[in-house]
Amino acid sequence: MVIFATPAEKEFSTQMSTQNLHKLPALHNAMWPGLVGKGGDGPGAEPPIDLETMLDLTANTEVDGIRFDGVDLFLSAPHTSIDSSDDEIKSLRDAVAKRNLKVGSLVAPVWPPTGGGSAMGSEEDRKAFIGQVRKACAIGKKLKDLGVRPYGVVRIDSSCGPGDWANDPAGNTKKIAATFREAADVAEGFGERLAAEGEICWGGMHSWKYMVQLMEEVNRPKTVGIQADMAHLSLYTLGYNAPEHRILPEGYDWKDIGVFENAIRTMAKALRPWIIDFHVAQNDATVKGQGSHDKTGRHCLPNDPNGKIDIVKIAGIWLRDDNGNLTKSTRHLCWDGCMFSNDTMLSPQTWRDVLSAMIAVRNAHGWD
Repeated sequence: MVIFATPAEKEFSTQMSTQNLHKLPALHNAMWPGLVGKGGDGPGAEPPIDLETMLDLTANTEVDGIRFDGVDLFLSAPHTSIDSSDDEIKSLRDAVAKRNLKVGSLVAPVWPPTGGGSAMGSEEDRKAFIGQVRKACAIGKKLKDLGVRPYGVVRIDSSCGPGDWANDPAGNTKKIAATFREAADVAEGFGERLAAEGEICWGGMHSWKYMVQLMEEVNRPKTVGIQADMAHLSLYTLGYNAPEHRILPEGYDWKDIGVFENAIRTMAKALRPWIIDFHVAQNDATVKGQGSHDKTGRHCLPNDPNGKIDIVKIAGIWLRDDNGNLTKSTRHLCWDGCMFSNDTMLSPQTWRDVLSAMIAVRNAHGWD
């Protein structure tokens, strides 16, 4: 039984309506699923999907006359190098603009394999982390100046795992927070904000309570917030890498969906004030890792029969306050389809289904 449903929540439906009721928030597609988990020569390895193809798949998707408004980008080769020249950034602007799309949020490649370093690591590691944030913010500003990026944030994480973090939880959280504060100083110089991705694979960010503790330790609410992904946040309820913060009971029966919805409400009350970037997603209560990516909340297609999330209803818990009022905390929503197979991502029907789900979310929780 749902105990805490607001009157507004009771009106929301899972039906994927394609009637366009609102103009905002804008609807974006993430480009990094063409890269994340791709490459290598291990079992099941698949080649990356190039940026031009991902842009075409996005721009060519239409549902009853409604299209994606834009894309969110991963600032790493072979899509977009973090060291792109001004001419290369102009070419990126042209590639996006000619498809009638906008750029929103940017993923800064803060991990050691891409030139970054651990946010709780050595002085050299943290300097490398800050350097990647600086480069990402500079690209973000250039895209704004070029007229193709009217909104969005720069996405970061702690660039370390829960296991290493657990060697000194309090001390490592303080180190991560100090790095984030320094990154915030850099971001403010470019007029940017930073969104830390809440996900079970990032140390100090691997549970909903640790995420709140980190944000409070950073204490830069105008500049540093949370990127909330519906699939990743759902895994928080299971305490996958932090059983001490599990909300759902052991042996939970998913038929009693009201218990899950109340668990989401518990998290949302704590995390919602920090959310500045939002990903619409589906999850089947399992994890998945692929290629170089650690195990994290599995992204499923919106109509996956094993999906546990009522996308429209659960999105509303995150996008509305406890009284059912819209928070309007982000000007765009993004779909993140990380670690889908290439066959799935190259199918036009995949993106029609995704866009239909996002339209339904905007119809229920949008504005003009």
